[in-house]
Amino acid sequence: MSAKRKLLSLFSGCGGMDLGFTGSFVCNEKSMNKVIHPDWIQSEQDGKVLLAPTCFETLFANDIRPDAKAAWVSYFSCHYKNANERYHLESIVDLVKQARSGEFSFPKNIDVVTGGFPCQDFSVAGKRLGFNSQKSHLGTALATDEPSVESRGQLYIWMRDVITLTEPKIFIAENVKGLTNLADAKAVIEHDFSTAGNGGYLVVNAIVLNAAHYGVPQNRERVLFFGFKKSALKKEALEALTQETIPDEYNPYPQATHSKSNANLLPLVTSHDILFDLPEPENSADPSQQKYSKAKYMGAHCQGQAEIKLNDVAPTIRSEHHGNIEYRRLNVEHGGKHLEELQNGLKERRLTVRECARIQTFPDDYQFILPRTDENVSVSSSDAYKIIGNAVPCLLAYNIAKNIESKWNLYFGDNE
Repeated sequence: MSAKRKLLSLFSGCGGMDLGFTGSFVCNEKSMNKVIHPDWIQSEQDGKVLLAPTCFETLFANDIRPDAKAAWVSYFSCHYKNANERYHLESIVDLVKQARSGEFSFPKNIDVVTGGFPCQDFSVAGKRLGFNSQKSHLGTALATDEPSVESRGQLYIWMRDVITLTEPKIFIAENVKGLTNLADAKAVIEHDFSTAGNGGYLVVNAIVLNAAHYGVPQNRERVLFFGFKKSALKKEALEALTQETIPDEYNPYPQATHSKSNANLLPLVTSHDILFDLPEPENSADPSQQKYSKAKYMGAHCQGQAEIKLNDVAPTIRSEHHGNIEYRRLNVEHGGKHLEELQNGLKERRLTVRECARIQTFPDDYQFILPRTDENVSVSSSDAYKIIGNAVPCLLAYNIAKNIESKWNLYFGDNE
């Protein structure tokens, strides 16, 4: 493979997007459509496939959560000797300010910027304050009720500023589906991203993808924004990307590989497909499978009190702050349907950390329960639920990365 293309990752969390853009991880064989993408598979064994590497390398990652950094560094240390130095914990607001004043520099010659900017203020599960978020860029309460460009709901503006400073050929931003039906938020964000680099970026119409259509065993809908540096695009690519309907050969949105109704695609991957071979927590040597929330059942009217359906995709894995993660199984009196498991003596319990990670398509060698690190940070089960729920599913990110990789020379030419 030729020299790696340089990636700068913002709002990186524990690394779902970064892992997808790296490749070389193991996933369930049912998650990979071998007919459409036979060249994505490096090897197969025991119902698992090792995915091929991509052409991308993460030079810089950034988030404000020390527990997310601990998990990221623990995994990516096997890819990069200086993984700890590649991950920066400062707020994006502070980094941009420091870069403008000359106190800090982002890496040079960046090819791609990615970022899942904070979604809490756009999610239907929250207060939906959007741009008027009452949280600061550090996650604390704002000192005033007045809208602020430094609020959590406007951090995409600072991502735009990083794009202006680093001038990537392409950027990819991700957020919850709820953003698309919150007043004119989608149009405003598309416009604001297009002003990066003094209007030097073409932002294509953002659309919603369901991760389940890419082999992820989860009903997770997310909106993606793609932006291209106009001056770097080939003339033919610029013309294609400005069309109302982008031709398939130039479309930055990856082709679906799984479907509930299209017989030409693979069936959706179910919870059973992804979880059946995991031992119960008390029989597992994996710290992430041993740990699960002990939060009591609160009644069906409360969030997180449902039992996952084994014969269907899992519900969206949330960044759960109260331990109310969905149940792996419920007792009969609470409406449990997995009767055979109950009859075999398996007890009511919520999803484990590992089960949530598998539903997000993290490989089993990605560890989330970590002892205290050299930087005096440990990752508990409650921390793990939060950072896993915040992540972009690795396999969705991999589909995005490989699609962009395959079209790179169409967009930018052989010499880019």
